[in-house]
Amino acid sequence: NAKPCKEDGNDNIIINPAFADGLNNWTGRGCQIVLHDSMADGKIVPQSGTVFASATGRTQSWNGIQQDITGRVTRKLAYDFTATVRIFGNNGNSANVRATLWVRTTDNREQYIGISTVQATDKDWTLLQGKFLINSTPSSVVVFLEGPPAGTDILVNSTIVKHAQKTPPSPPPVIQNPAFGVNIIQNSELSNGTNSWFPLGNCTLSVASGSPHMLPPMAKDSLGPHEPLNGRYILTTNRTQNWMGPAQIITDKVQLFLTYQVSAWVKVGSTTSGPQNVNVAVSVDGQWVNGGELEVDDDRWHEIGGSFRVEKQPTKVMVYIQGPGSGVDLMLGNLQIFAVDRQARFKSLRKQIDKIRKRDVVLKFTEGSTLGSFVKVRQTNNSFPFGSCINRACIDNEDFVAFFLKHFNWAVFANELKWYWTEAQQGNFNYRDADDMLDLCQKNNIQTRGHCIFWDVDDAVPYWNKSLSKADLATAVDNRLNGLLTRYKGKFNHYDVNNEMLHGSFYQDHLAYMFKTANKLDPSALLFVNDYHVEDGHDPRSSPEKYIEQILDLQEQGAPVGGIGIQGHIDTPVGSIVCSALDKLGILGLPIWFTEVDVSSINEHIRGDDLEVMFRELYAHPAVSGVMLWGFWELSMARENSHLVNAEGDINEAGKRYLKLKQEWMTNTHGCVDDEGQFCFRGFHGSYEVEIVSLGDTITKTFVVDEGDTPLVVSISL
Repeated sequence: NAKPCKEDGNDNIIINPAFADGLNNWTGRGCQIVLHDSMADGKIVPQSGTVFASATGRTQSWNGIQQDITGRVTRKLAYDFTATVRIFGNNGNSANVRATLWVRTTDNREQYIGISTVQATDKDWTLLQGKFLINSTPSSVVVFLEGPPAGTDILVNSTIVKHAQKTPPSPPPVIQNPAFGVNIIQNSELSNGTNSWFPLGNCTLSVASGSPHMLPPMAKDSLGPHEPLNGRYILTTNRTQNWMGPAQIITDKVQLFLTYQVSAWVKVGSTTSGPQNVNVAVSVDGQWVNGGELEVDDDRWHEIGGSFRVEKQPTKVMVYIQGPGSGVDLMLGNLQIFAVDRQARFKSLRKQIDKIRKRDVVLKFTEGSTLGSFVKVRQTNNSFPFGSCINRACIDNEDFVAFFLKHFNWAVFANELKWYWTEAQQGNFNYRDADDMLDLCQKNNIQTRGHCIFWDVDDAVPYWNKSLSKADLATAVDNRLNGLLTRYKGKFNHYDVNNEMLHGSFYQDHLAYMFKTANKLDPSALLFVNDYHVEDGHDPRSSPEKYIEQILDLQEQGAPVGGIGIQGHIDTPVGSIVCSALDKLGILGLPIWFTEVDVSSINEHIRGDDLEVMFRELYAHPAVSGVMLWGFWELSMARENSHLVNAEGDINEAGKRYLKLKQEWMTNTHGCVDDEGQFCFRGFHGSYEVEIVSLGDTITKTFVVDEGDTPLVVSISL
């Protein structure tokens, strides 16, 4: 065997990485591999070196080129992967090429770990780059390229796999003169006609009067008292495309890493074409960023609100208002875009947290003289549910498990309970993964959410469901309910019954039946609806109003909806916007859980800020009963740049912020017993340990502070 080549002074674990030794150490995965010095009459030549390889004769998307790297990778170490790839043939201009790791573990499990995907073309070589980590103890490891449709060749020029260098922590961003609360929109009140504004597209802008004189509520919540508005608005007519509307360039007004809140009054003209979407769009070097979106179905003024942030230096930033269909007039009143001081709310949130998450406690000591005795109270856990998503691969990593058990008290499974996982092929069941995860949780007193019985979005439906007749689908739904809830009766505290019903409708004929049957099969479980973008103003399909309407409709059909799940995959959270959604949903009187929280920023400090905004806002709201993160460990997250712990176990700045908040919400106090034989304090709900030092002896007792409006009296016999 050839020795692994070296790149940048680090060992490349790929043998014969650039095919200098022909095709040695490489094999086809369900297809042939061929060595070339050129192809297509000399139009395709290597980017580097003298040769490249092709995976040809592919009849399945998983066919490709592979190398066995068993014994050359170490578990719990992160590896960087880089390959130079392109495609050829089958009349395809472009196709996704994926790098995947196949692992067989020592206990004979098979795992497929996605490394990275790139859109490759037939025109030029493309870099495919990613990172991977093996949590389990492997007996076999194979890395391979796959992805394009059958008949398309995968070409590869070189491949590098090497131990990833630790990424240095992000420095805190330097933000000078943030000018919080100052509107960066020029001439927002239209005192100078339409100066600073221009029509995007061939539409017409004019100024009219009659918009509300009050600041929109979410903006007022952030800005405080404000002078009345003058009632002028931009009227946009002659719109022939939905993207046409008023626009303004704000490039020199936007600072990197500041969070900007967006607020305006909007209205649409009369139309017979039904509800209209309105969107405040931010174009950052041509990339669309959502600044807020809503659906308008009447002739009233509506508040639109959202937020955005720019994290890389742009050359052009433009804001424009778009959405309604061709021929529909669009009205915009007092657009405000301002940097929001997200910490300004923290003082009032702390007061609210003290009010709803703490209780007065009286320790009453009996039997013996305790006057002046020293008392030390230490909280051992906070009973509020702070949980996280876990997956089967991660629980093989003892470092992951140790962090999870130390810092979370609830769990939800990423995929392992979903129908496409437990019954990927009709009649072939896989509960082994979920059983293992549930066993870990039960042994460590971790409460669990069942996610999810069904998933209404078409892409998440088991493929075999789609070919069933109406009667056979009803039978399959019934079998799924009976199989899952009978097997796990009493073991999951919650179930997300049918995930994302505001964004899908595959099982729409079975909704009430699902809830009623689930309740009969496992009456102890609380049954949840669960959806995304409810809290951020970015999706008109899942506004709080639409969610309330759906829940009331289910209840009218007799569905025992027991809780509201808000996923919480959020960008640039702003407290007043999140709180507004919670206030609206709170009128239903159902417990609200944030079930899949993640935030994303390339800068760990900003990621920590986002996380802190979310946790403080949610912990301070009386309608919120639990918060679940959608993971915390790098390479085990659905979103890029959202992890709290780096792949090899180092806690980053965002993770440190989470731990600091958890510590802040623990009560530790001390003092002396008063002349009434009591020691009084106010503490967070949860479990406590108290030490009493009297006459040289130390006595330790435990007690629990549960929720309640009256002081808790704990009698402690000495």
